[in-house]
Amino acid sequence: MIKSQNRKFLLLPGDGVGPEVVRETKKILEWFNKNKSLDFKIEEELIGGASIDKNKIPITDEVFYKSLESEAVLVGACGGPKWDNLEFSKKPERALLKLRKELKLFANLRPAICFEQLVESSTLKPEIVTGLDIMIVRELTGGIYFGEPRGIEPIENNERKGINTHTYTTSEIQRIARTAFELAKKRNNKVTSCEKSNVMEAGVLWREEVQSIKDKEFKSVKLEHMLADNCAMQLLRNPKQFDVILADNLFGDMLSDEAAMLTGSLGLLPSASLGARDKNGKMRSLYEPCHGSAPDIAGKNIANPIATILSLSMAFRYSLDLEKEADQIDSAVQQVLNDGLRTKDIISKGTKEVSTSQMGDAIISKLK
Repeated sequence: MIKSQNRKFLLLPGDGVGPEVVRETKKILEWFNKNKSLDFKIEEELIGGASIDKNKIPITDEVFYKSLESEAVLVGACGGPKWDNLEFSKKPERALLKLRKELKLFANLRPAICFEQLVESSTLKPEIVTGLDIMIVRELTGGIYFGEPRGIEPIENNERKGINTHTYTTSEIQRIARTAFELAKKRNNKVTSCEKSNVMEAGVLWREEVQSIKDKEFKSVKLEHMLADNCAMQLLRNPKQFDVILADNLFGDMLSDEAAMLTGSLGLLPSASLGARDKNGKMRSLYEPCHGSAPDIAGKNIANPIATILSLSMAFRYSLDLEKEADQIDSAVQQVLNDGLRTKDIISKGTKEVSTSQMGDAIISKLK
């Protein structure tokens, strides 16, 4: 049994349904502390709109420094219409962008898995999505979301111009490509790299650098280059052709959301944002469900906590070297779905609807 030696695990519930789904995940983390002697020091802090309401900013320095000191950080959700009219730099979502950038979390991993029990929940035909298991690797700290110059400025004729700069360097492309190839080696040994090299110079560079890394370091991994818009179409036409999809920040954002919806519900899909390992093997990381804050159902105890619970599983697997415990969580989720328990978003004929807290309790019962 692996002792965690009082490693810090930071929970940032955030906004909307975030506190509800994180509460269930915290129960599972506490169960492992009690029953598996993991002894994590669990801390909980404000982020996003909740932090704005109390502290006037999306994330305080104190919370930011706690995230630096933690073995893993788990976020519930950020944002909501309540804060839509704030200045862009002060919106709740800026907290997440700051964490990703300052923690140097350059690799976003988003699995798109269609659970056998939920095939009918997908809007695609069962034969298209049955057995679907894709990993999307999205570059997270470069590209058009962070490039300079950026902004909105006045021009002649009483008009305004919005500017965002799409830029990538060799090292930025190579490090995210290595992440994708390493993952592919543990899966089905295939990477599909997506860009728009037909119309963007940054896309040409992306294609060339990914190919270079493959040729030098990953000769045994199959590499396919695909234009991002074609990939979007292929995800609907034949998604099971993909294993690992590699994309930049903008295209990865879009493609991962599309892939997520193939599975039937965003409430089921986790994500991991990872940095590079230091000389001691330690890696900064942030985990979060793919769904948003869903303010329309906040406080009703009907949100699906599975994505957040599976994000905890990813934290165990990628940051904490707890493969066996991660497998235990994944298995518990599968067993609960096998039993026909469903939250409102994935309810179907012949299944039983349960609340957020009941779903969390049911998963814990399978851990036992």
